[in-house]
This record gives sequence, structure tokens and C-alpha cells, in this order.
Amino acid sequence: MKIVMLGAPGAGKGTQAKMIAAKYGIPHISTGDIFRANIKNGTELGEKAKQYMDQGLLVPDELTLALIMDRFAQADCSNGYVLDGFPRTIAQAEALTASLKANNDALDMAIDVDVPDENIIERMGGRRACVACGGTFHVLYNPPRISGKCDLCGGELSIRKDDLPETVKRRLTVYHEQTQPLIDYYTKEGILRTVDGTKDVNEVFAEITALLD
Repeated sequence: MKIVMLGAPGAGKGTQAKMIAAKYGIPHISTGDIFRANIKNGTELGEKAKQYMDQGLLVPDELTLALIMDRFAQADCSNGYVLDGFPRTIAQAEALTASLKANNDALDMAIDVDVPDENIIERMGGRRACVACGGTFHVLYNPPRISGKCDLCGGELSIRKDDLPETVKRRLTVYHEQTQPLIDYYTKEGILRTVDGTKDVNEVFAEITALLD
């Protein structure tokens, strides 16, 4: 069961990826985790990635793909994996397909967690984080007992820069330009499945498990 998760920032694909991994006993693989693990372990690929990251540069596609393929070769991926956060562009998707094919391998499914932009702006714009302890809340879905105060420590709640409406809109623009074409790519590959990400987390997961089972 080799799955790639697609969806706009804030669509909830990361949450669903973790739930899939837990239910089916396969690893949840994100590029961020791979970078951190390789850097921590001082691998050759990790050292190369660190050189770019230390300069605030994006890790090149070729290196990112090498790290991902190295991760796929590990024993815990023998029954599959959930890939989250890669590919982000058509070039990355084509390179991933080619690398898998070279190993007589292929993805089984690409799952698109579909959420309209206006829902995402509402979701992310309503998030609040405690400046003291990092606790997270949402003005609509998980409001604090006292407005603007953390339930856990009483600290001040603030909106992160990443969650400001103008920032979210910019991120969505980038997503639609670069990542949305992946929907068409995996549709042509015949492996795309779409779920309604506006539903409750557990309802979305039920839709996904119905596809996987």
C-alpha cells in the first residue's frame, strides 16, 4: 500500500496521513522528517541537505528524491508507506515515478484531500497559539474558555504569521500554480482518488479507509 497525499496547506492531509499510517501499520513519511533524521544521523545525504538548509535554500529535487528513495529502502517500508509533502510539482512527480519504475515499483494511490480555498482561509485564520506554552486553539472549532487566553497556562494567544489571511492566500496561490497540476497528473496515471476534506476528521478518514479497503 504505497500512497501519496495531496491537498492544499491546511486541508488536513498530514492528520489523515498519520491516521492511515497508524491503522495500516505503515510509516508516515514527510520530507521534513527525512531531512531531520539524516542530518541527526550525520549521513552523507543529510550533510548535503544541511548545506542548503543552513543557507536558507531549498534542497534540490534530485537530493530530496535520493533521500526519499533511501527511506523507501528501509525495512519498515516493506508493506508500503504514506508519503506526505512530496511531490509538490510535476517535475518532482515525474522524477518519483521514474525512480520507482527503475526499481520495478509504483505508487498504488494518490489521495487528494479536497477543501475549497475559503474554508482553508477560515480554518487557518481562526487558529491561535499560546506564546508561552505553544498550546493551540481555534476561535470556531476549539475556542479557549477565556477569549485570548490559553486554557493550559493562561498565556496570551496570538495568530501566527503563517495563519494571517494574506499569508494563507499567498500560500494557496503557490499551491494552485505548482501543486494543483498534480491532480491532473495522477488522474492520467489512473491512481487519483478524491475525498471531501470539509467533513469532520473522522468522516474524512472513513472515506479514505473505504477507498483503501
